[in-house]
Amino acid sequence: MTLQQEIVGNAMQMAVVGLQPGQTVYCEAGKFLFKTTNVTMETRLSGPSGGGGQQQGGGMGGMLRQAMGTAMQAGQRMLAGESLAFQYFTSQGGEGTVGFAGVLPGEMRALELDGTRAWFAEKDAFVAAESTVEFGIAFQGGRTGMSGGEGFVLEKFTGRGTVIIAGAGNFIDLNPADFGGRIEVDTGCVVAFEEGIRYGVQRIGGLNRQGMMNAVFGGEGLSLATLEGSGRVILQSLTIESLANALKKAQGGDKQGPTGGLFSTHAG
Repeated sequence: MTLQQEIVGNAMQMAVVGLQPGQTVYCEAGKFLFKTTNVTMETRLSGPSGGGGQQQGGGMGGMLRQAMGTAMQAGQRMLAGESLAFQYFTSQGGEGTVGFAGVLPGEMRALELDGTRAWFAEKDAFVAAESTVEFGIAFQGGRTGMSGGEGFVLEKFTGRGTVIIAGAGNFIDLNPADFGGRIEVDTGCVVAFEEGIRYGVQRIGGLNRQGMMNAVFGGEGLSLATLEGSGRVILQSLTIESLANALKKAQGGDKQGPTGGLFSTHAG
């Protein structure tokens, strides 16, 4: 059953989802806006890949396996900095409507999964999805990704159905195959990409004069994200770091100074 949805708004978009009787959509806690009264809401620790919170067979053993699976899912999301819980919405006795939104000014996008390719997205990009779409956590980028500080922990969506994501600023769709097979971007600009795209994080230049100039004065730090292969890539025009720096500067608390990069100071 196809999820009926419409993305509305400009600077701060929202997704208005129409549910058929018995149809279920789930979201990350904190992304819900409104619903009609015939739509029920239930909060669970488990995602659809864990049975959606439904009772599994096998008596006590089945219940134990279900509990262990739920605990592992919640622990993985906690380590990744994601919300511990999901909220499930089901229409009862007729068609229903639910509204969702992201947490930053920017665009939203509905991705259609046909079961052949997974999608990966940055942390916090997930907004809502059909119950037929499975949510998971993926770790990519290797040791460089860890040292880069961004893009190492990704959200992974598999199965069939619609998943709605959100980002900051405006979106642009690219295919690395149209640019020689590889693009390099600010690590905070990556929103989502299809399975088949090879994602990594690399140092900017080397430990030489130009490399240090890029890191210190370029405002990018020491790392860039690399995307290789053929497939759809979604980038955003606004990074969380640049938004935070702009807000600090407007409040008179900017400590980045004229150099940026390595010499910038960030709260937390």
